[in-house]
Amino acid sequence: MDKRGVLRALGAATLAGTAALALTACNKNDKPRFQGVDVTGAEYARDIPLADVNGQRRSLKDFSGKVVAVFFGYTQCPDVCPTTLQELVEVKQQLGPQGDRLQAVFVSLDPERDTPAVLKAYLANFDDSFVGLHGTPEEIAAVAKDFKIFFKKVPGKTEGTYTLDHSAGTYLYDTQGRLRVYERYGAGPQVLAQDVKALLG
Repeated sequence: MDKRGVLRALGAATLAGTAALALTACNKNDKPRFQGVDVTGAEYARDIPLADVNGQRRSLKDFSGKVVAVFFGYTQCPDVCPTTLQELVEVKQQLGPQGDRLQAVFVSLDPERDTPAVLKAYLANFDDSFVGLHGTPEEIAAVAKDFKIFFKKVPGKTEGTYTLDHSAGTYLYDTQGRLRVYERYGAGPQVLAQDVKALLG
């Protein structure tokens, strides 16, 4: 091969290498970068087989096409639960027209006090579209275990009263019902909104 042929071959190889690098970079960028903890492919928090306030058994499949935010708590929670629910309200507002594609699901850890009527009234203070789930103590314990949720009853100052210590993160599922992100409590609505937008594409 003459000198020109060598140069042409080198030039072609360089172009091919550049194209391959560009393709690789493009593929890397196709994967969303989340502000929260990326838990894509996790083998836990697989579903929410509990009843809503109308007695209907629910599943993540019910919300296909939406990003689902699942949070565990109880209606008499003094700070963490109302703060998280209010942040989800703000996220919906930040999403604008796409706000309807975010579905908040609140799972009660307090079956003793959080009756369907109580749950419905509580969530109405935030957003009528928010779904409240409840169950028997055994059902709640099973779902909480699958989600790696810690909760414990703490006796109050007067007889018969109590609070609950519980995990306070939010789980985000993509529009196909796959667990993708764990948001730590206190991340704020801006972080949540960015990750929801990434999941909506």
